[in-house]
Amino acid sequence: MNYTEINIVTTNLELKDLLIAELSEIAFEGFEETDLGLKAFLPEANFDEAALKEITDKYQVEYTQTNIPHQNWNELWESNFSPMTVDDFVGVRASFHAPLENVEHEIIITPKMSFGTGHHATTYMMMDLMRGMDFKNKTVYDFGSGTGILAILAEKLGSNSILAVDYDDWCIENSMENITSNNCQYINIEKADNAKTGKKFDIVLANINKNIILDNIVALSDDIKPNGYILLSGLLPEDEKDILAAANIQGWEHLLTVTKNNWIALKFLKAI
Repeated sequence: MNYTEINIVTTNLELKDLLIAELSEIAFEGFEETDLGLKAFLPEANFDEAALKEITDKYQVEYTQTNIPHQNWNELWESNFSPMTVDDFVGVRASFHAPLENVEHEIIITPKMSFGTGHHATTYMMMDLMRGMDFKNKTVYDFGSGTGILAILAEKLGSNSILAVDYDDWCIENSMENITSNNCQYINIEKADNAKTGKKFDIVLANINKNIILDNIVALSDDIKPNGYILLSGLLPEDEKDILAAANIQGWEHLLTVTKNNWIALKFLKAI
């Protein structure tokens, strides 16, 4: 499968975040923030020039377009992917990096086209919120798992039963590779385009976007045990009002909202 790369020149951090949110809605799957702008990637077959033009016109930015052969993707990531840490809690690196020191947990990720290396604010906040929770022997549902990074962290924190779901074949393949690289034993990967599982979990993680969360919030609520916790991200500050209203209907108690680089993550308790 070949990919299309677009390159938007801007040094405005807030604008980059807004563009990522909007481009995610039109099938862009991978993003790379540079000092000079934003690169975004999607399968060549999914490229919709009219939809892209609508977004770039809205924000008054221009873009250039490049086609990337499938076999070059790993080389591209290796040249741009650097290790990251969430304080001394968790470090994320690729297999070609040296082991990280002075972190409690280390995760090895080969990201390919999947979202979730820890560098983006949404993934960072989800991991940071997970730091303060008890995962030992808890069941976990990771909806929209991307690279599988949050599912992997959940196992490292003590979960012994994790379901990770994504709709994209590339993410499924990538998650399996990352699970193997981290010697995980308790993560089950499934392909699905909605959140309904027919099961109940102690903790639900959804780092995705506002529209998918709202479309699946009833199913997500059905997936949570009473007194279970929900972490949501992939959200902008202006999304919070709608998310809180929908969560309230489901009987979720809002515990916390955190912010990083114009993105938010929310923590809820399903008390009933």
